[in-house]
Amino acid sequence: MRTRAAVITGVGKDWEVTDVELDPPRAGEVRVKMSIAGICHSDDHYASGDQIPSAEIAAQMVRAGLPEPRYFPMIGGHEGAGIVEEIGPGVRDLTVGDHVAVSFIPSCGRCRWCATGQSYICDRGAQLFSTNMVTDGTPRRYLDREPVIAMMQVGTFSEHVVVAADSVIKIDADLPLTAASLVSCGVTTGYGAAVNRASVGPGDTVVVIGVGGVGINAVQGAALAGAQHVVAVDPAAFKRESAERFGATHTAESAQKALRLVRDLTHGVMADSVILAPGVLHVELMTTAMAMIRKGGICVPVAITPLAETSVPISMADLVGSVKEIRGTLYGNLNPRASMPALLAMYRSGKLRLDDLITTTYRLDDINDAFADMRAGKNLRGAITF
Repeated sequence: MRTRAAVITGVGKDWEVTDVELDPPRAGEVRVKMSIAGICHSDDHYASGDQIPSAEIAAQMVRAGLPEPRYFPMIGGHEGAGIVEEIGPGVRDLTVGDHVAVSFIPSCGRCRWCATGQSYICDRGAQLFSTNMVTDGTPRRYLDREPVIAMMQVGTFSEHVVVAADSVIKIDADLPLTAASLVSCGVTTGYGAAVNRASVGPGDTVVVIGVGGVGINAVQGAALAGAQHVVAVDPAAFKRESAERFGATHTAESAQKALRLVRDLTHGVMADSVILAPGVLHVELMTTAMAMIRKGGICVPVAITPLAETSVPISMADLVGSVKEIRGTLYGNLNPRASMPALLAMYRSGKLRLDDLITTTYRLDDINDAFADMRAGKNLRGAITF
Protein backbone atom coordinates (compact mmCIF):
# COMPACT_ATOMS: atom_id res chain seq x y z
CA MET A 1 0.00 0.00 0.00
CA ARG A 2 1.02 3.64 -0.42
CA THR A 3 1.03 6.02 2.51
CA ARG A 4 2.22 9.55 3.21
CA ALA A 5 5.25 10.03 5.44
CA ALA A 6 7.77 12.68 6.46
CA VAL A 7 11.22 11.76 5.17
CA ILE A 8 14.59 13.41 5.68
CA THR A 9 17.26 12.89 3.03
CA GLY A 10 20.38 14.37 4.63
CA VAL A 11 21.99 16.61 7.23
CA GLY A 12 20.65 20.14 7.12
CA LYS A 13 17.68 19.19 4.96
CA ASP A 14 14.03 19.93 5.68
CA TRP A 15 11.55 17.14 6.18
CA GLU A 16 9.72 16.22 2.99
CA VAL A 17 6.21 14.78 3.04
CA THR A 18 6.00 12.19 0.30
CA ASP A 19 4.49 8.84 -0.60
CA VAL A 20 6.20 5.66 0.57
CA GLU A 21 5.29 2.08 -0.24
CA LEU A 22 4.60 -0.45 2.51
CA ASP A 23 4.61 -4.21 2.08
CA PRO A 24 1.98 -6.14 4.07
CA PRO A 25 3.08 -7.34 7.50
CA ARG A 26 4.80 -10.72 7.55
CA ALA A 27 5.31 -13.14 10.42
CA GLY A 28 5.54 -11.38 13.77
CA GLU A 29 4.51 -7.99 12.35
CA VAL A 30 1.51 -5.65 12.31
CA ARG A 31 0.32 -2.67 10.32
CA VAL A 32 -0.83 0.29 12.41
CA LYS A 33 -2.81 3.35 11.32
CA MET A 34 -1.15 6.15 13.26
CA SER A 35 -3.33 8.62 15.13
CA ILE A 36 -0.66 10.81 16.72
CA ALA A 37 3.13 11.11 16.68
CA GLY A 38 5.23 13.13 19.12
CA ILE A 39 7.91 15.59 18.04
CA CYS A 40 10.99 14.62 20.07
CA HIS A 41 14.39 16.29 19.94
CA SER A 42 15.94 12.89 19.22
CA ASP A 43 14.46 13.08 15.70
CA ASP A 44 16.25 16.39 15.14
CA HIS A 45 19.73 15.08 15.89
CA TYR A 46 19.88 13.37 12.52
CA ALA A 47 18.81 16.53 10.70
CA SER A 48 21.51 18.48 12.56
CA GLY A 49 24.12 15.76 12.05
CA ASP A 50 24.85 15.42 15.78
CA GLN A 51 24.37 11.65 15.64
CA ILE A 52 25.97 10.87 12.28
CA PRO A 53 29.22 9.01 12.97
CA SER A 54 32.46 9.89 11.23
CA ALA A 55 33.83 7.50 8.62
CA GLU A 56 36.31 6.21 11.20
CA ILE A 57 33.63 5.49 13.80
CA ALA A 58 31.39 3.90 11.15
CA ALA A 59 34.25 1.58 10.17
CA GLN A 60 34.79 0.65 13.82
CA MET A 61 31.09 -0.24 14.11
CA VAL A 62 31.32 -2.57 11.13
CA ARG A 63 34.47 -4.22 12.50
CA ALA A 64 32.60 -4.78 15.76
CA GLY A 65 29.99 -6.80 13.85
CA LEU A 66 27.28 -4.12 13.69
CA PRO A 67 25.43 -3.46 10.42
CA GLU A 68 26.98 -0.76 8.26
CA PRO A 69 25.34 2.45 9.53
CA ARG A 70 23.04 4.19 7.08
CA TYR A 71 20.79 7.06 8.05
CA PHE A 72 19.29 8.61 4.91
CA PRO A 73 16.74 8.70 3.54
CA MET A 74 14.86 8.14 6.78
CA ILE A 75 11.19 8.12 7.75
CA GLY A 76 11.26 10.03 11.03
CA GLY A 77 9.45 9.62 14.31
CA HIS A 78 9.72 7.16 17.17
CA GLU A 79 6.93 8.26 19.52
CA GLY A 80 3.25 7.73 18.82
CA ALA A 81 0.07 5.71 19.06
CA GLY A 82 -2.52 4.28 16.72
CA ILE A 83 -4.87 1.43 15.86
CA VAL A 84 -3.91 -1.99 14.49
CA GLU A 85 -5.19 -2.51 10.94
CA GLU A 86 -3.60 -5.79 9.86
CA ILE A 87 -1.94 -8.73 11.61
CA GLY A 88 0.88 -10.88 10.22
CA PRO A 89 1.13 -14.65 10.81
CA GLY A 90 2.07 -15.77 14.28
CA VAL A 91 0.95 -12.64 16.13
CA ARG A 92 -1.23 -13.88 18.99
CA ASP A 93 -1.43 -11.04 21.52
CA LEU A 94 -2.83 -8.38 19.16
CA THR A 95 -5.87 -8.20 16.93
CA VAL A 96 -7.29 -5.80 14.35
CA GLY A 97 -8.80 -2.77 16.10
CA ASP A 98 -6.49 -2.85 19.12
CA HIS A 99 -5.20 0.49 20.34
CA VAL A 100 -1.42 0.50 20.70
CA ALA A 101 1.43 2.73 21.80
CA VAL A 102 4.73 2.51 19.96
CA SER A 103 7.89 1.39 21.75
CA PHE A 104 11.11 2.49 20.12
CA ILE A 105 12.87 -0.43 21.80
CA PRO A 106 11.71 -3.62 20.00
CA SER A 107 12.53 -6.04 22.82
CA CYS A 108 12.94 -9.67 21.81
CA GLY A 109 12.33 -11.12 25.31
CA ARG A 110 15.06 -13.71 24.84
CA CYS A 111 18.49 -12.05 24.82
CA ARG A 112 20.58 -11.75 27.98
CA TRP A 113 19.37 -8.20 28.61
CA CYS A 114 15.66 -8.91 28.21
CA ALA A 115 16.01 -12.04 30.34
CA THR A 116 17.46 -9.96 33.18
CA GLY A 117 14.81 -7.23 33.07
CA GLN A 118 16.76 -4.79 30.90
CA SER A 119 14.73 -4.84 27.70
CA TYR A 120 15.63 -1.17 27.13
CA ILE A 121 19.06 -2.41 25.97
CA CYS A 122 17.79 -5.41 24.00
CA ASP A 123 20.24 -6.74 21.41
CA ARG A 124 17.78 -5.74 18.71
CA GLY A 125 19.00 -2.20 19.27
CA ALA A 126 21.87 -3.00 16.91
CA GLN A 127 19.32 -3.13 14.08
CA LEU A 128 17.47 0.13 14.77
CA PHE A 129 19.02 1.87 11.75
CA SER A 130 18.75 -0.89 9.21
CA THR A 131 16.45 -0.82 6.19
CA ASN A 132 15.59 -4.42 7.09
CA MET A 133 13.04 -5.55 9.66
CA VAL A 134 14.16 -6.98 13.00
CA THR A 135 11.84 -9.93 12.39
CA ASP A 136 13.36 -11.58 9.30
CA GLY A 137 16.01 -9.21 7.94
CA THR A 138 14.10 -8.12 4.84
CA PRO A 139 12.66 -4.65 4.00
CA ARG A 140 9.00 -3.51 4.16
CA ARG A 141 9.31 0.22 3.42
CA TYR A 142 10.28 1.75 0.08
CA LEU A 143 10.91 5.21 -1.31
CA ASP A 144 11.16 5.38 -5.09
CA ARG A 145 11.31 1.56 -5.08
CA GLU A 146 14.38 1.53 -2.83
CA PRO A 147 14.30 0.27 0.80
CA VAL A 148 14.13 3.15 3.27
CA ILE A 149 14.99 3.37 6.97
CA ALA A 150 12.29 3.99 9.56
CA MET A 151 13.69 5.68 12.63
CA MET A 152 14.08 3.17 15.47
CA GLN A 153 12.32 0.60 13.22
CA VAL A 154 9.00 2.45 13.66
CA GLY A 155 8.99 5.75 11.72
CA THR A 156 5.89 7.25 13.28
CA PHE A 157 5.84 10.33 11.01
CA SER A 158 3.76 8.23 8.64
CA GLU A 159 0.03 7.72 8.23
CA HIS A 160 0.59 3.95 8.41
CA VAL A 161 3.50 1.89 9.71
CA VAL A 162 4.50 -1.77 9.38
CA VAL A 163 6.43 -2.77 12.49
CA ALA A 164 7.43 -5.78 14.53
CA ALA A 165 4.68 -6.71 16.99
CA ASP A 166 7.42 -6.36 19.62
CA SER A 167 7.48 -2.62 18.87
CA VAL A 168 3.91 -1.91 19.99
CA ILE A 169 2.17 -2.19 23.35
CA LYS A 170 -1.56 -2.79 23.59
CA ILE A 171 -3.44 -0.23 25.71
CA ASP A 172 -7.00 0.00 26.97
CA ALA A 173 -9.30 1.29 24.22
CA ASP A 174 -10.94 3.85 26.51
CA LEU A 175 -7.65 5.68 27.12
CA PRO A 176 -6.89 8.67 24.88
CA LEU A 177 -4.38 7.89 22.16
CA THR A 178 -2.70 11.22 22.98
CA ALA A 179 -1.87 9.89 26.45
CA ALA A 180 -0.65 6.61 24.96
CA SER A 181 1.62 8.51 22.59
CA LEU A 182 3.21 10.46 25.43
CA VAL A 183 4.17 7.36 27.42
CA SER A 184 5.66 5.99 24.22
CA CYS A 185 8.89 7.94 24.86
CA GLY A 186 9.03 11.33 26.60
CA VAL A 187 7.05 10.64 29.76
CA THR A 188 8.61 7.23 30.34
CA THR A 189 12.14 8.50 29.76
CA GLY A 190 11.81 11.52 32.03
CA TYR A 191 9.83 9.84 34.79
CA GLY A 192 12.14 6.84 34.81
CA ALA A 193 15.25 9.02 34.86
CA ALA A 194 14.05 10.57 38.11
CA VAL A 195 12.30 7.75 39.92
CA ASN A 196 14.34 4.83 38.65
CA ARG A 197 17.80 6.00 37.63
CA ALA A 198 18.31 8.99 39.96
CA SER A 199 16.67 7.05 42.81
CA VAL A 200 14.79 10.16 43.97
CA GLY A 201 13.23 9.71 47.41
CA PRO A 202 11.29 11.70 50.01
CA GLY A 203 13.06 14.86 51.14
CA ASP A 204 15.55 14.95 48.27
CA THR A 205 16.79 18.00 46.43
CA VAL A 206 16.67 17.37 42.69
CA VAL A 207 17.76 19.56 39.79
CA VAL A 208 16.39 19.00 36.26
CA ILE A 209 18.28 20.89 33.56
CA GLY A 210 16.13 21.26 30.46
CA VAL A 211 12.36 21.00 30.87
CA GLY A 212 11.08 20.03 27.46
CA GLY A 213 9.14 16.86 26.74
CA VAL A 214 11.54 14.66 28.74
CA GLY A 215 12.70 17.05 31.44
CA ILE A 216 9.20 18.16 32.40
CA ASN A 217 8.42 14.53 33.21
CA ALA A 218 11.60 14.19 35.25
CA VAL A 219 10.25 17.14 37.24
CA GLN A 220 6.90 15.39 37.57
CA GLY A 221 8.54 12.11 38.55
CA ALA A 222 10.74 13.75 41.19
CA ALA A 223 7.73 15.50 42.72
CA LEU A 224 5.70 12.28 42.79
CA ALA A 225 8.65 10.52 44.46
CA GLY A 226 8.45 13.00 47.33
CA ALA A 227 11.39 15.33 46.66
CA GLN A 228 11.46 18.36 48.94
CA HIS A 229 13.09 20.67 46.40
CA VAL A 230 12.69 20.26 42.64
CA VAL A 231 14.65 22.88 40.72
CA ALA A 232 13.72 23.21 37.04
CA VAL A 233 16.30 24.90 34.84
CA ASP A 234 15.52 26.26 31.38
CA PRO A 235 16.20 29.51 29.50
CA ALA A 236 12.58 29.63 28.27
CA ALA A 237 10.25 31.43 30.70
CA PHE A 238 7.28 29.48 29.35
CA LYS A 239 8.92 26.18 30.27
CA ARG A 240 9.91 27.38 33.73
CA GLU A 241 6.34 28.47 34.41
CA SER A 242 5.03 25.15 33.11
CA ALA A 243 7.45 23.25 35.35
CA GLU A 244 5.84 24.79 38.42
CA ARG A 245 2.51 23.22 37.42
CA PHE A 246 4.22 19.83 37.19
CA GLY A 247 5.83 19.97 40.62
CA ALA A 248 8.88 22.26 40.47
CA THR A 249 9.38 24.16 43.71
CA HIS A 250 12.01 26.50 42.26
CA THR A 251 13.21 27.52 38.80
CA ALA A 252 16.32 29.04 37.29
CA GLU A 253 17.15 30.22 33.79
CA SER A 254 20.70 28.80 33.72
CA ALA A 255 22.77 26.06 35.32
CA GLN A 256 25.06 28.61 36.94
CA LYS A 257 22.11 30.34 38.62
CA ALA A 258 20.77 26.97 39.70
CA LEU A 259 24.15 26.15 41.26
CA ARG A 260 23.92 29.19 43.53
CA LEU A 261 20.26 28.48 44.29
CA VAL A 262 20.97 24.88 45.29
CA ARG A 263 23.84 25.96 47.50
CA ASP A 264 21.46 28.29 49.37
CA LEU A 265 18.59 25.79 49.55
CA THR A 266 20.76 23.02 50.99
CA HIS A 267 23.04 25.16 53.18
CA GLY A 268 26.00 24.03 51.11
CA VAL A 269 25.25 20.30 51.11
CA MET A 270 24.17 20.44 47.42
CA ALA A 271 21.67 18.38 45.42
CA ASP A 272 21.03 14.67 45.84
CA SER A 273 20.71 14.31 42.07
CA VAL A 274 20.93 16.27 38.85
CA ILE A 275 19.11 15.11 35.71
CA LEU A 276 20.37 16.47 32.39
CA ALA A 277 17.66 16.78 29.74
CA PRO A 278 18.50 19.76 27.50
CA GLY A 279 17.74 19.57 23.79
CA VAL A 280 21.43 18.90 23.13
CA LEU A 281 23.73 17.86 25.96
CA HIS A 282 27.09 19.52 25.40
CA VAL A 283 29.89 18.04 27.49
CA GLU A 284 30.79 21.27 29.30
CA LEU A 285 27.47 21.12 31.15
CA MET A 286 28.78 18.06 32.99
CA THR A 287 31.25 20.27 34.90
CA THR A 288 28.48 22.33 36.46
CA ALA A 289 26.24 19.33 37.01
CA MET A 290 28.92 17.46 38.94
CA ALA A 291 29.63 20.54 41.05
CA MET A 292 25.92 20.74 41.85
CA ILE A 293 25.61 17.29 43.48
CA ARG A 294 26.53 16.42 47.06
CA LYS A 295 28.94 13.79 48.26
CA GLY A 296 27.53 10.45 47.12
CA GLY A 297 25.15 12.25 44.77
CA ILE A 298 23.97 11.10 41.36
CA CYS A 299 24.22 12.75 37.94
CA VAL A 300 21.92 11.30 35.27
CA PRO A 301 22.62 12.35 31.66
CA VAL A 302 19.46 11.74 29.63
CA ALA A 303 19.82 13.94 26.55
CA ILE A 304 21.90 13.11 23.50
CA THR A 305 25.45 14.45 23.15
CA PRO A 306 26.93 15.10 19.69
CA LEU A 307 29.12 12.15 18.68
CA ALA A 308 32.05 14.50 18.05
CA GLU A 309 32.15 15.53 21.72
CA THR A 310 34.07 12.72 23.36
CA SER A 311 36.04 14.38 26.20
CA VAL A 312 34.02 15.15 29.33
CA PRO A 313 35.53 17.89 31.55
CA ILE A 314 35.00 16.64 35.09
CA SER A 315 37.25 16.39 38.12
CA MET A 316 38.21 12.78 38.64
CA ALA A 317 39.45 13.67 42.14
CA ASP A 318 35.96 14.96 42.98
CA LEU A 319 34.29 11.94 41.36
CA VAL A 320 36.38 9.50 43.40
CA GLY A 321 36.93 11.45 46.60
CA SER A 322 33.31 12.51 46.96
CA VAL A 323 31.99 9.13 45.76
CA LYS A 324 29.78 10.76 43.16
CA GLU A 325 28.04 8.74 40.44
CA ILE A 326 27.29 9.28 36.77
CA ARG A 327 24.47 7.02 35.63
CA GLY A 328 23.66 6.75 31.96
CA THR A 329 20.06 5.98 31.10
CA LEU A 330 17.96 4.92 28.14
CA TYR A 331 14.18 4.99 28.29
CA GLY A 332 14.49 5.79 32.00
CA ASN A 333 15.80 2.23 32.45
CA LEU A 334 12.19 1.08 32.34
CA ASN A 335 10.74 -1.86 30.44
CA PRO A 336 8.02 -0.73 28.00
CA ARG A 337 5.60 -3.62 28.51
CA ALA A 338 5.51 -2.98 32.24
CA SER A 339 6.06 0.77 32.43
CA MET A 340 3.58 2.00 29.80
CA PRO A 341 0.52 0.35 31.39
CA ALA A 342 1.72 1.41 34.86
CA LEU A 343 2.10 5.05 33.84
CA LEU A 344 -1.27 5.04 32.09
CA ALA A 345 -2.82 3.60 35.26
CA MET A 346 -1.34 6.54 37.18
CA TYR A 347 -2.80 8.87 34.57
CA ARG A 348 -6.21 7.23 34.86
CA SER A 349 -6.17 7.72 38.63
CA GLY A 350 -5.20 11.37 38.31
CA LYS A 351 -1.69 11.02 39.74
CA LEU A 352 0.23 11.58 36.49
CA ARG A 353 -0.43 14.69 34.41
CA LEU A 354 -0.52 14.03 30.69
CA ASP A 355 -3.38 16.06 29.20
CA ASP A 356 -1.54 19.40 29.29
CA LEU A 357 1.85 18.13 28.08
CA ILE A 358 1.06 18.63 24.39
CA THR A 359 1.33 22.37 23.76
CA THR A 360 0.61 22.43 20.02
CA THR A 361 -0.62 19.95 17.42
CA TYR A 362 0.32 20.06 13.74
CA ARG A 363 -0.66 18.44 10.47
CA LEU A 364 1.91 16.17 8.84
CA ASP A 365 2.39 18.80 6.11
CA ASP A 366 3.46 21.30 8.80
CA ILE A 367 6.20 19.12 10.28
CA ASN A 368 8.97 21.65 9.59
CA ASP A 369 7.01 24.25 11.55
CA ALA A 370 6.75 21.75 14.41
CA PHE A 371 10.51 21.32 14.54
CA ALA A 372 11.09 25.07 14.28
CA ASP A 373 8.82 25.59 17.29
CA MET A 374 10.61 22.84 19.20
CA ARG A 375 14.01 24.44 18.57
CA ALA A 376 12.61 27.81 19.66
CA GLY A 377 11.42 26.33 22.97
CA LYS A 378 7.75 27.04 22.30
CA ASN A 379 6.41 23.59 23.19
CA LEU A 380 6.62 21.14 26.03
CA ARG A 381 5.68 18.57 23.42
CA GLY A 382 4.50 19.18 19.89
CA ALA A 383 2.60 16.42 18.12
CA ILE A 384 1.52 15.46 14.61
CA THR A 385 -2.12 14.41 14.44
CA PHE A 386 -3.33 12.29 11.54
